[in-house]
Amino acid sequence: MPELVFFSGTMDCGKSTLALQIEHNRSARGLQGMIYARDDRAGRGKLSSRLGLVTEAVEVTDDTDFYAHIVGTLSSGGRVDYVIADEAQFLAPAQIDQLARVVDDLELDVFAFGISTDFRSKLFPGSQRLVELADRIEVLQVEALCWCGARATHNARTLDGQMVVEGAQVVIGDVHSAPAEVGYEVLCRRHHRRRQTAASAHAAALSPDVLPVDAAK
Repeated sequence: MPELVFFSGTMDCGKSTLALQIEHNRSARGLQGMIYARDDRAGRGKLSSRLGLVTEAVEVTDDTDFYAHIVGTLSSGGRVDYVIADEAQFLAPAQIDQLARVVDDLELDVFAFGISTDFRSKLFPGSQRLVELADRIEVLQVEALCWCGARATHNARTLDGQMVVEGAQVVIGDVHSAPAEVGYEVLCRRHHRRRQTAASAHAAALSPDVLPVDAAK
């Protein structure tokens, strides 16, 4: 039976990499997917990972109707065997309902990828609706680590390396942002509660980057 599956984890735990792997595995078997992304680090109409992998995607906006778009594609002779939606936390609850309808009425698997909570440890509306509707929720097993070495469970927003707890729920940044910019850092619950980032704790990186990551992505 087709399923709505929510793959969730903290930032920097490989969600987009897994989305690209699923797309690769299925397309290698002759299947054709509809890939959606929003506010990707590689730019509009892209789905990318920090490992440098990238593919074309449909850019999602506030007005995107997933069900209507997929029905339109099928009606015009296009083929859709499965659906991938990255950054699903940024979707509106109504858009999650549309994805559920794609599963139920069009009998297509939908794989949604996103983080569950924001920098204040509050559920994103899109993630909350996915928790309510998903047939299956998969917590990603690639564990991101807090600066202390413990498993990271919370996303923190930083400014000049200091954790902030006020502001808009969505501000685009990255875990590799320069210290003077708005950035994000993954923390364990203890250090998120204490608002203690790597910079404020004067902690060195656990290990240097060993993969050729393009800073532009």
